[in-house]
Amino acid sequence: MNNKPKYNLFKNTKYALDGLKHAFKTESSLKLELFCSIFIITGIVLIDVSILCKLILFITGILVLIVELVNSAIENVVDLVTKEYDPLAKIAKDIGSTAVMFTIGLHIISWIVILVWA
Repeated sequence: MNNKPKYNLFKNTKYALDGLKHAFKTESSLKLELFCSIFIITGIVLIDVSILCKLILFITGILVLIVELVNSAIENVVDLVTKEYDPLAKIAKDIGSTAVMFTIGLHIISWIVILVWA
């Protein structure tokens, strides 16, 4: 059985938007991070630093959202594979959460470094 559809730019874009819509509906962490990004982007626009510093802050902010989406995908696959508690399933979910935490930490450190030394 082959469940991989042929590549189509418009269909693939629709799949991506469907995934984003589902994640937004079901993932409270993503909602919170998107809400915070409104203030983060406003801050990036308003602070008086070089365009390179602003780009670093923007990229690390977007990276938080990307890693959160990957974490959500991992959690959904784990839930699909196992309906009962399994220590390996917990570890997989915990590692995904750790990736999100490290990315948020990177973003915060970027803000601190730029605000202190820029």
